Parts: sequence; structure tokens; C-alpha cells
Amino acid sequence: MKVGIDMGATSNGTPAMLDLEELLATRLLVQGNSGSGKSHLLRRLLEQSAPWVQQCIVDPEGDFVSLADKFGHVVVDAARTEAELTRIAARIRQHRVSVVLNLEGLDVEQQMRAAAAFLGGMFDAERDHWYPVLVVVDEAQLFAPSAAGEVADEARKISLAAMTNLMCRGRKRGLAGVIATQRLAKLAKNVAAEASNFLMGRTFLDIDMARAADLLGMERRQAEMFRDLGRGHFVALGPAIARRPLPVTIGNVETAPRSTSPKLMPLPETGEDLSELIFTPGPEERRPIVRRTPQPPTPTPTADILAQLSQPKPAPEAPAEPVFAIIDEAERDMQIEGVLREILEDVDASFRSDAILYQDFLVRCRIRRVAGEPLSLPAFRRKLAVARAGVDGATAESETWQHALELSAGVPDDMQGVFLSVAQAAVNSLPCPSDAAIARVFGSHSARRARRLLTYFEERGLLVVRTDFRNNRVVAFPDLGCETAPGDPNLPDDAVDSQFAAE
Repeated sequence: MKVGIDMGATSNGTPAMLDLEELLATRLLVQGNSGSGKSHLLRRLLEQSAPWVQQCIVDPEGDFVSLADKFGHVVVDAARTEAELTRIAARIRQHRVSVVLNLEGLDVEQQMRAAAAFLGGMFDAERDHWYPVLVVVDEAQLFAPSAAGEVADEARKISLAAMTNLMCRGRKRGLAGVIATQRLAKLAKNVAAEASNFLMGRTFLDIDMARAADLLGMERRQAEMFRDLGRGHFVALGPAIARRPLPVTIGNVETAPRSTSPKLMPLPETGEDLSELIFTPGPEERRPIVRRTPQPPTPTPTADILAQLSQPKPAPEAPAEPVFAIIDEAERDMQIEGVLREILEDVDASFRSDAILYQDFLVRCRIRRVAGEPLSLPAFRRKLAVARAGVDGATAESETWQHALELSAGVPDDMQGVFLSVAQAAVNSLPCPSDAAIARVFGSHSARRARRLLTYFEERGLLVVRTDFRNNRVVAFPDLGCETAPGDPNLPDDAVDSQFAAE
């Protein structure tokens, strides 16, 4: 279904229509200095699209909470724990509720952590809940800075990773990023580069004008026009708006922000002594609390101290009996590994979603009476990825394999099984898995996707793929100091073929 959003008027007076369905697939970047009308533009977009798509607004200043009264958005106060924000975000995707994440009152580092936890919860939602969501992030340079600032490096990394996931990988999960920034130079390039639609407003610095002109495909000499744009005037380009740079004037909005632009007002006239007004406390002000230093305790006589030291030590109390049975962690781990092996013995398990496999895992654990709390979904995904690699006991205890596990921690969850399967072949000098085998581990039948996964790992410097003179593939891991034996990438998957032969 094609839905047109009226953003205002073009330079020739015709309505400036934005294709909402195309926007959900191609994302949007808004840029303009303070006072150029970015927030007004975002409010117009949100109001016009509210009846058609679920919305999530990351609001660092609390300007968009007024949408709740008119359009029914739920305001989520970010003054919560990161785990709670993640769970709330998952329920938001499940129930398709439009929300405003209000970050007002938090310092910059807390805002970054809260936004990262919230976006992470939306990104990691179950596949059954991947409904389309318009995710609007105002002042995006705060959450995806191009360089390190005064905040902790850990907070910057997790916030940047969440924004990168939103703009780079969010489309397949139904997340359409709309980001607004005051300066393109302050926004991380890998986040800005993923947008295909642009609305560029007033800006004055040469570097920002040059980047805006480059993104719009304009000549450098035309970049001067961005200095002359008025408030609420933008230049639009993108498949959802226009195929050529198009001047647009943003239309009126129905709601108003809580903060407004400053207005000039005359100073109050008073005949009182101004110095007395400033330095004399008012009747409503609390008086300062006078803190009195407590008296020091009376010193203990030396004779009493010697008497206490001479007394025999009391016998230690017998350890209390544990309320719950002590869990043998080694036995529990063996039971969990056995359940994972049972699940992976079914060839069709590779083509089921992690959510379905997780439910099967919990049922099998209850049948086997596995002690302790059940594994969480992220922990299950990690153990499942390691189990799919199929390493033996000697390999699992080797230093090289432990290093491979550390490297896999930086790979997206759905790709860890593929990475560890190929790494296992390299550690044991086995032939490189074929495209069909790699695709099965990933849960796909597409050989092309398997090759794209290896290309993804190679682009990040995790491995190197080469072909020998017999057109066999060899994968080397520079960080592990090992490589696979040559393997034919076109061989069929033995596991799937053996199942068909048995049938």
C-alpha cells in the first residue's frame, strides 16, 4: 500500500509528498543548524504518519512528549535501569505501541547508555514481532559521535553500535531510522552514509555545506545556497521524496513543543532596591542546615582492652545447612550440551528461528530435570553457535580455539555459528566447508548468502579467503595463525543429502 505524507510545499507551490513505504525501506537524514527547523520538520513527519505506522522517538530534550495528548504516544521515562529499558523496548515491538523515550534530565553519558539499551531491545526483538517501526532520533550526533569526546569510551562505543545497527541492519528487522543532526561533521560517517533520503537545512560552516552538497549531488559552488535557507526551508533528495534536489517548505503542525524559541521581553519595572532583592533570602527559602560535629566517644581504659584480649576466642559456628540443593555446575553443563546435541541432530533445526529452538530447548531441559535457572535467550544463542561448530574435547581446551571464541564475540549473534564452524575447520586443518554447508549453519539454502558471509568476515579483517590452482577454497585466520585445508565450495551439504538418502 502506497501512502503519501504531505510535508509542505515545493518551490513551485505543489504539495511536497513523501512516500512512506519507500521511506521505511531507505531511511532519512535531516541536517540543519540550531534554529533551522529540524524539530519542526520531524514533528510534521510524525504527525502526518502517526495513523499509518508505529513510531518510536528518541527525545533527548523532552520536546516530543506533547505527541502523547494528540496521538496517544506512550511516554517512557528513561530514568530506569538498562535491563528494564531493554525489556520495555521488546514489549513495545510485541504490542506495536508508539512511544517517546524521554531522556530529559539525564546527563549525556546516561542518555547514551539509555538510548543504546532501548534501541538494542528493539533490534533484538523476536522475529515474529518485526513489524515496521519509524525510529526517529533527534540530535543524533549525541548518540553517534564522529570522534571521542568527554564521555566514557565504553558508553560511546555501545551507543555508536546501537545507532549503526539501526541504520545498517535495522531495515530487515522492520526498523526505519530517521536521524536529525545539527552538523554532519559531528555525526559518524558510517551512520550517515546508510541514509538514502536527505533534507538539508540552513548551515554556515564550509565543511558542513560541502558535505551537504556532496550528499545531494550538487556542485561545490552551489553549496553557498545553504546559508540563505530560511527557518523551515530544506532541500530534499531521495527515492522517497524527489529524484533531483528540490526546495521544500515544511508545513504547519498540530502540536507544539514544550520549549519555544526565546522572545524579547522588556525588563520588569521595580522601585525596590535591587541589591536587597538579590542578597536577602525570601520567606520561602529554607534556612541552611547547621551541622554540629558529634562529641568523640569516651576512650576505653587500657585495662579493659587487655582483659578483652586475654579472653579465649569463641568456637566458630557450624556452617548453616544450605536451603537449596547445591548445583553441580559441571554436571549441569554436560546436561545442557547433551540437550543442544539432541536439537542439532535434527537437520531441519538449522532452518528454524532461534526463538523456536529456544522453546524446544527449555522443554527438553525440563524433561531432563536440568538444575538451576534456565539459560537466557542470548546465552542460548551463544552456546548454540559453539555447539554448531562441533569441536571435540581436545580442540575445545586448546588456546587457539579459546582465541577463536574471543574473536567470535565481536561478530553479530546470527553469524557466530558460521564463523566458529569455519574457524573449527581451520584449527583442525580440515577442508574448508562448502557454500551449502555454510548456508545450512546460517539457516539458509542460498549459496550466494554463504559467500556474502565470508566476504563480510573478510572485510572486517577476521579472515582471508583465497583459491588454489584447482579452484578449491582456503580460508586463513591471521589472528589464529592457522588456515583450512583446500575445500570445494560447490560440494553439496553432506548432512542434508544423508537425510534425503535415508528418506
